[in-house]
Amino acid sequence: MSIASGVGFIALAGVAAEFGVVMLIYIDQAIKRHQEKGELNNREDLKQAIMEGAALRVRPLAMTVAVIIAGLLPIMFGGGTGSEVMQRIAAPMVGGMISTPLLSMFVIPAAYLLMRGWSLKLKASLEAQNGLNKSIPTASYSAE
Repeated sequence: MSIASGVGFIALAGVAAEFGVVMLIYIDQAIKRHQEKGELNNREDLKQAIMEGAALRVRPLAMTVAVIIAGLLPIMFGGGTGSEVMQRIAAPMVGGMISTPLLSMFVIPAAYLLMRGWSLKLKASLEAQNGLNKSIPTASYSAE
């Protein structure tokens, strides 16, 4: 691996991180909308909110990927002075632009569903325990 390839991977990592962060922002906004409406009561509601947030991100993501690939293809197939170095920078970006959107559209929402689902389940069990504790009378002692 050359230094130019490393630069390409660093650029790809930046784009992938941006895709992931923006996807999470869209998902968080959709979940907040559902919470404000009182529609986030179970795992199925959470799944619906995540799907809504992820669906809003598909078109902007596809447009971004198309523009990046369209800009890099001439570099990949170009010739001339410095083209060998530029091709080594562009190669990881072109390959990554095929896999990164798949990660952003499928893996990130699924991981988010798993993590939020666990927290939703934990919250429900804590509420059940608190409800159970409130129904059992306990003696309170004071130092009066």
